[in-house]
Amino acid sequence: MSVLPKYSIGVGDRFAHQGPAQLEALILAGRQGVDIAPVWNKSHREHTITGSCPADVRAEARRAVEARRWTGPYFVDADHINLKTVDAFLASSDFFTLDVADWIGVDAGTEAVAQFVARQARLAGRLAVPGLDRPLDVSPPIIAAAARKFLAAIREAGRIYGRIDQAKGGSAPVIEVSLDETDRPQTPIELLLILAAAAEEGLPVQTIAPRFVGRFNKGVDYVGDVAEFRQQFEEDLAVVAFAIREFQLPGNLKLSVHSGSDKFALYRPMHEALKKFGAGLHVKTAGTTWLEELIGLATAGGDGLQIAKDVYRAAWRRFDELCAPYAAVVDIDRPSLPLPEVVAGWDGAAFAAALRHDAACPAYSPDLRQLLHVGYKVAAEMGPRFTAALEQHAAVIAANVTHNLYERHLRPLFVGP
Repeated sequence: MSVLPKYSIGVGDRFAHQGPAQLEALILAGRQGVDIAPVWNKSHREHTITGSCPADVRAEARRAVEARRWTGPYFVDADHINLKTVDAFLASSDFFTLDVADWIGVDAGTEAVAQFVARQARLAGRLAVPGLDRPLDVSPPIIAAAARKFLAAIREAGRIYGRIDQAKGGSAPVIEVSLDETDRPQTPIELLLILAAAAEEGLPVQTIAPRFVGRFNKGVDYVGDVAEFRQQFEEDLAVVAFAIREFQLPGNLKLSVHSGSDKFALYRPMHEALKKFGAGLHVKTAGTTWLEELIGLATAGGDGLQIAKDVYRAAWRRFDELCAPYAAVVDIDRPSLPLPEVVAGWDGAAFAAALRHDAACPAYSPDLRQLLHVGYKVAAEMGPRFTAALEQHAAVIAANVTHNLYERHLRPLFVGP
């Protein structure tokens, strides 16, 4: 079985140029005594938009590993796949994120729910979970309610896994179950029962992505009550550790945080909680790498700066089209976006200051940043003009990518202050 190490991070790369720079950040963490496994992730939607295919991600990972002489484990994630899209990823992926959001809330049927309640009857009562301040009050009606909401989703995850297992011939890749795209956060009891259902389904789940409190918008900081998040995160860590023992799930099962890049307000609480529980973590990132490419192009000046401006102009005009697929994870105040005519007059430093995620900088625009985060389709349509610029300005872009990933993500989250 492929075993995901204790710490891992998604190193999504829209245009397949920044693998070595991302690995350099992980090498820097390793020199501080913290080993973090890279997971190249790219979804079906991202492949469709950029014109790539899953095999391209495997090829990029291999090139980066050879270029940086990476000797640690690494993985290629079939990100957010379902039964309709999984087949294209089977040959090239060894990590599968099973997206069952559409099945959350689908009733599994009265009989199936009743049988699940009966099988989990041993959990009913005041359940003491190490690490929680007070016992969980679990009752048959609570078990039934969780089953009605999540059982069909976990069974769908089982069907997707069955397809993967059949195709892989028992090689047992890393399996993640994604439950974050739902209307409200799961309670500790619901997470426990979700994991009970996963065990019943025979899912060798190594990471699980619950819905956390607050908003995890793309490319910007956390929006919500940090203390409330800390409480939920610690409760979830405790439940995961308990479920491993209770349901004989894989011993390396850990939480996964989606849209985890740039959640700077959360990194210290998360780091402290991981140390407190001795727990692992997977964090999915992707789009911020592409934003560092834009920052690098802007600061390079010349045609690089013009490309950045052209991307913004087109994204501003195509706002509705670009934002629609990401409506649940962007929150843009459209009137606050600078007009393209204004951006056209910026120099590279001004463009970079507006885009770079630095809340202390008066020029920083989270609205512009979110729009450009989802605007990578525009760059993809530029074709060789964009990729040639990435190659021409590779050094400055790589420095941005490495610094952003290590100094602003890996160090506060995994290495510590």
